[in-house]
Amino acid sequence: MKSILIIGMGKFGKFLAKKFTDLGNHVMAMDINEEKISEITPYVTTSRIGDATKESVLDSLGIDNFDLCVVAICENFQSSLQTTSLLKEGGAHHVLACACTEIQEKFLLRNGADEVVFAEKQVAERTAVLYSANNMFDYVQLTPEYAIYEIPMPKGWEGKSIREKDVRSKYNLNILAVKKGDKLIPLPSAEHIFDTEERLMVMCRKSDISKFIG
Repeated sequence: MKSILIIGMGKFGKFLAKKFTDLGNHVMAMDINEEKISEITPYVTTSRIGDATKESVLDSLGIDNFDLCVVAICENFQSSLQTTSLLKEGGAHHVLACACTEIQEKFLLRNGADEVVFAEKQVAERTAVLYSANNMFDYVQLTPEYAIYEIPMPKGWEGKSIREKDVRSKYNLNILAVKKGDKLIPLPSAEHIFDTEERLMVMCRKSDISKFIG
C-alpha cells in the first residue's frame, strides 16, 4: 500500500483517485473547489479543500510523508507548474504531473516533475491502435518500437506446438502467455499445443505484428 496525494479533481484526477483507492492505497484528494471535493470524498481515504499554489497549504499536508504526489491540474497550466515546483521544494519523493503538450512537459520536468503523463493523448493513441486493427483484443506500448499484444490464434497454428511453429525464429514473436477463457498460462513451454479457442499475449516489434492484425 502506498500513500498518495492527488491534487486536482478534474476528470483525470477523479478517475485516478478512485482507481488508486480501489487498488488498496491510502489516497488524499485535494482541490480548491469545494464541490469537487464533496464529490470525491466518499471514494478516497481523506480529502482537503485548499489552494496548492500556496506553500503554506502544501507544508501543512506533510508532503514528505507521501510516496507519490500527482499534479492533475490539467485546466490551468500556470497553477500546475507552480504546484509541481512547490511540491519538489517541499520534499516530495516523486512528483507525477499531467501535461497537454510537449512544451508543457518540458517546463514541468525542469520545474520538479519526475514524470509527466499525457492522459488524453495516451488514451487516444491506444484507442486508435486497437480499433485500427481487425484482430487485436488488447495492446500495451512498451517503447516506440516494442509493444505487447493480445491476439487471436493465427490460422494454421491449431494443433501445432510452439516448437513446431518455431514462433520466435520465424515470426519474431515472444509468447508471454496463452489465454483461454478465464485460464491463463504464463510463459508456456515449447511443447504447448495451440488451441483454436486460445488467445496469445505476445511481445514484439510493431512491424512484426502487422501480418497478424491486418
